[in-house]
Amino acid sequence: MTAAIATVPQRRVPPLGGFSLTFLRLEITRMLRNRRTLVFTLIMPPAFFLLFGGLSDAYQHQVAGRGNVSAYLMISFAVYGSMIANTAAGASVAVERALGWSRQLRLTPLNPLAYMATKVLTAMVMGAVSVAIVFAVGGLSGAVRMPAWAWVVSGLVAWICAVVFAAFGLFIGYLVPSENVMQLLGPALALLALMGGIFVPLDVLSHTLQTLAKFTPAYGVGALARAALIEDHVNLAAIANVIIWTALFAAGAVWRFRRDTARV
Repeated sequence: MTAAIATVPQRRVPPLGGFSLTFLRLEITRMLRNRRTLVFTLIMPPAFFLLFGGLSDAYQHQVAGRGNVSAYLMISFAVYGSMIANTAAGASVAVERALGWSRQLRLTPLNPLAYMATKVLTAMVMGAVSVAIVFAVGGLSGAVRMPAWAWVVSGLVAWICAVVFAAFGLFIGYLVPSENVMQLLGPALALLALMGGIFVPLDVLSHTLQTLAKFTPAYGVGALARAALIEDHVNLAAIANVIIWTALFAAGAVWRFRRDTARV
């Protein structure tokens, strides 16, 4: 018996907990092959920019900070696209759990943190593609006017700050059964975008809703992404909003992940 135990080979822990660019590439490729994901994350946001007046003459000539209203709309819908892309990629764990893929991965040396990092990076890549497409449509249309540096800063901020929704998607993916996740996320993201001032400026809402909006997850991302266009000072409330919501959703995802793995 002792000899048999002694012959059992030790499980080798791969470098970086098993994180690999090949696994990341496969995850991104799998997301890009999902037609529903492509429609909602890469086609719908630029379509909304065009449908909601991004090309109208009135918005092109109406000043908004350092640019025009068309620029304001372009940044807002880039944020919305990044929100959807990040959330959808994170929430895909719900389907993987239902199919047993997550359980299969746990039988491999892949570290859980490396797995979650791969999901977050996949979400961020999808968010970057969505932001780039909305900005490309805005640039090619000729309707958007703002300084060159504002294009770069607003695009990067819209992409990076949307990490809060990658954490949100992971949390919901571990919290909700796969058959309910999309039914929940669609209306939830639309409501969060509305309350966060993504679809309409907060100025048109009542005073009570404006106050509540500052405590919703989309407010910080939208305000920071548009800061290069319309603000002259650092919006500390928006920065705190992004940090706090990201921490809360990440903690929730880790909590649910540990409960999920404890059953294996």
